[in-house]
Amino acid sequence: MAAPTPDVEELERAGARERTARLSVVAAVGLVSIKLVAGLLTGSLGLLAEAAHSATDLVAALLTLFAVRLSVRPADREHHYGHGKAEHLAALGESAVLMLVSAFIAFESLRRLFGEGHSEPDVTLWALAVIAVVILIDTWRTVASGRAARRYESPALASNALHFASDLAGSFAVLVGLVLVRAGEPKADAIAALFVAVLVVIAALRLARRSVDVLMDRASGEAESSVREALASLPVEVRRVRVRHAAGHDFVDLVIAVPPDVGVGQAHATADEVEDAVRSALGRADVVVHVEPGPPEGSLRERVTAAALAVPDVREIHNVRVIHTGDAYELSLHVKLPPGLALIDAHSVVARLEKAIAADVPEIGNIHTHMEPLTDLDWASTPTRSEVADQRAVIDEVVRRYTGAPPRGVRFRDAEAGRIAMVDIALPPEQPLRVAHQRAGEVEEAVRERCPQLVDVIVHTRPGDPTGDGAVGR
Repeated sequence: MAAPTPDVEELERAGARERTARLSVVAAVGLVSIKLVAGLLTGSLGLLAEAAHSATDLVAALLTLFAVRLSVRPADREHHYGHGKAEHLAALGESAVLMLVSAFIAFESLRRLFGEGHSEPDVTLWALAVIAVVILIDTWRTVASGRAARRYESPALASNALHFASDLAGSFAVLVGLVLVRAGEPKADAIAALFVAVLVVIAALRLARRSVDVLMDRASGEAESSVREALASLPVEVRRVRVRHAAGHDFVDLVIAVPPDVGVGQAHATADEVEDAVRSALGRADVVVHVEPGPPEGSLRERVTAAALAVPDVREIHNVRVIHTGDAYELSLHVKLPPGLALIDAHSVVARLEKAIAADVPEIGNIHTHMEPLTDLDWASTPTRSEVADQRAVIDEVVRRYTGAPPRGVRFRDAEAGRIAMVDIALPPEQPLRVAHQRAGEVEEAVRERCPQLVDVIVHTRPGDPTGDGAVGR
C-alpha cells in the first residue's frame, strides 16, 4: 500500500506544533536550572519541589516533541490509520511521571510538616524575585501551548499546557509560602509544596483519563449524534455508526442501506454523498461507508428487479411484465447472462433467479423467463436518406397526429436483427410521466403497424418549450 502524502495544511499544522514543542523544551531547561539553584541556595522545599516538577516538564516536553514529529507521519503498511495516537501515548507517559513526582513531593512535605529536625528556608529578596520571573515564564508558555493545542487539536500540546498551568499555580503557591515564611510562618513552605503535589495529581489524573479514552477507542456520543443528524436528510437507512478519535482526526465507519434495486453506480454516488455530509459535520474525518441492500419495498416490478439482480451471473433484466390473472400474478422477463455460459449452466442461473423471485415476491405465481447472452456492442450501419424516405414520412405523419408537432429528430440504424427507428418527440413539460409514456407507446405502436419492416421503434420524449418553439434539454 502506497503511503499517502500529507497535504500542505497538515504539514503547516505539524510544523507549528513542532515549533511550539521545541520552545517548551528550551523553557523547561531554563526553569529547571533557575528553580534548582534557588532551592539549593535557600533550602526551600517548595522551590525544590517546583524544580522537580519542572524537570518532569522537561521530560514531558521532550516526549511531546517526539510525539508531534511521529504523529505527522502518513499511514503506512503497518499503521493503516496513521501515527496520531503517538501524541496520546506521550500524554499518558507524562501523566505517569507527574503522579510519581507528586507522590514524592507530598511525602517530603508531610515529613517536614509533622517531622522534626528540618531547617527553615532562607528567604531572600532575590529568591522572591526568581519566583516572580518563573511565574512570568510559566504564564507565557501556558498561554502559548494552550492556544496551539486548541488551534491544531493536539493532545500532546494540550498536556503540555496542563503541565504549565499546574506549574504556574505551583509557582504562585511557592511564592505565597516563601512570603509567609519570611513573615514568620516556617511551615508555610511545606504547605505550599503539598498544595503543588495535590494540584499536579488532579491534573495528571484528568490528563490520563482523556488519553486512555482515546487509546481505548471510547465512543463519542456527541460525534455519533452529529453523524446521524448530518445523514437524516439523505435517502439512506443508517444501520451502524462507529467513531473513534486520534490527534484531532475522527475515523468513522458507517453501514448504510439503500433500496435493493439501486445500481452499483448509484449506490457509489450515494456513499460519496454520505462521506461529504459526515466530513462537513465533523471537520477532519476519515470516512468508510459500507452499503447494504435495504428491505424490498415498492411495487411488484421493483421487488422483482431487486431480487433478480441479486442473483450471481445475472447481468441485466428487461421487458419485465407483471400480469394480473384473477387472484394471482404471473411474471415474464428477459434476462441477460454471460455469453460464454453453456445452456445447462444458463438454465441453472435462471432456476436460481426464479427461486429468488418466488422467495422475495410470494405474490407471483408462474414465472416465464427468456434467456439472452449479454453482448458489449451491437454493430449497425446507417441507411441512406432515400432508403428510409417512406418510413420517415410515416413517422412524421404519426408524430404530428399524436403531438400536434413534427418530430424533433429521426434516426435509422440497420442492426443485425433489422432496421431500428429512433424518434425524438416533444410533449408539454408539465405533463405527468405516466401520460407521456402512454403517448410514446401510442406513437411506437402506430409506426410499427404502418411500417412492419422496422424491427423496433424507440421513442424518446423530451419536455417541449412552453412557447411551442422547440424542445428544452433531452
